[in-house]
Amino acid sequence: MAEYKVYFRASVEKDFRAIPQKDTNKILERIQSLTTEPRPVGCEKLTGQERYRLRQGRYRVVYSVQDNEFIVWIVKVSRRKDVYR
Repeated sequence: MAEYKVYFRASVEKDFRAIPQKDTNKILERIQSLTTEPRPVGCEKLTGQERYRLRQGRYRVVYSVQDNEFIVWIVKVSRRKDVYR
């Protein structure tokens, strides 16, 4: 199976600034695991969108997958409930 490349939207850098460093490291490890399995056990497809949600502790990572190009786009990292917007 081919490995997926992970790209981040520019706004995700701002999301990470508000997260403590130890949590950031765990989130980045979880994101790195998406390169081999973009839809791991525990991820949920968001209703009405072509995006997925992945939990890491109390944080949520929202991302989209482009299977034809083997790309994962990280859209948002947040602790709030409005992460899906």
